[in-house]
Amino acid sequence: MNKFSMVLAATSTLLAANSYAADTVSTLDAVKERGYVNCVIGNSFPGFYSLNKAGEWQGMDIDICRGVASAVFGDASKVKFLPVQWAQSFTSIKSGKGDILSKGMTWTLSRDAAQGLDFLDTYFYDGQGFMVRKDLGVKSVKELKGATVCVLTGTSSELNIADYSRAHNLDIKTVVFDDSSVRNTAFFNKNCDALTNDKSGLAAQRSAAPNPDDYMVLPETISKEALSFAVKQNDSEWANVVKWTFAAMVAAEEFGVNSKNVEKMRAETQSPVVRRLLGTEGDLHTGLGLPQDWAYQVIKNVGNYGEIYERNVGPNSVLGIDREGTLNALWKDGGMMYAKSFR
Repeated sequence: MNKFSMVLAATSTLLAANSYAADTVSTLDAVKERGYVNCVIGNSFPGFYSLNKAGEWQGMDIDICRGVASAVFGDASKVKFLPVQWAQSFTSIKSGKGDILSKGMTWTLSRDAAQGLDFLDTYFYDGQGFMVRKDLGVKSVKELKGATVCVLTGTSSELNIADYSRAHNLDIKTVVFDDSSVRNTAFFNKNCDALTNDKSGLAAQRSAAPNPDDYMVLPETISKEALSFAVKQNDSEWANVVKWTFAAMVAAEEFGVNSKNVEKMRAETQSPVVRRLLGTEGDLHTGLGLPQDWAYQVIKNVGNYGEIYERNVGPNSVLGIDREGTLNALWKDGGMMYAKSFR
């Protein structure tokens, strides 16, 4: 090997080492040094992420990110929300611009295995449906033969509708959009016969319609949509912080701990599992690199899973989605919400 080749090889090795070091920097350390969490969301999905009249972000996805900020900093306000178009969702996390992707994203094999993400938990179980104008006279998806359907490009909804149309010989014509607000406007302006989305999304879009009673969601659910949050692949330290923050919310509901009684429970409970959860005994926090009272801060500042559900998407919210008897109920009530053991 000549001198030039040796220098070139050494330079390549150094660049590779620097690149590896950059890629392996702990997100948790970066977040702590920065002083806030970067949370990637979408532009507007009422019940999950949307701006209120005061210009503040609210919704289930927002609360998950505020919970993580509470776990790390003891302060739910230590989070910056980054609304991006659907096409930028994955690159925002892979590039390191965002720390958490929390925007009503369905957990699929291709996204998990090929997009540089690690999906961690499902916070809302949903399914894809269709909304139509009542005056269309349609009562079933199978009556949409040859219809035009508005859909967001690059989503699981686009793929699901293609599969469903093919399987049932419906010859559905999709009209695709990059922006959900443009898609919704097109539907309400009668540029499509139907709008397809997760049913929670359809409830949100119907609630924002000029005349909500003019529209109906058809009865069929054509897919399983596990809405989940994700982080950059192969960063287990940060992944542990995010997934156990959510687990703390679910566990708190299981054990009857909420934002209103958490102070009393922390001071008086004799339950070993609740004491471990709230940080009054044990050392579970050390493995996470968080303060001892991290879960207490999450529940105090944001609430348990039930509180988050009720205020954002529950029967008394703008979406009015009942939880009882659904997969979003706690496991002990027949649902799928299940926190792993705090021990």
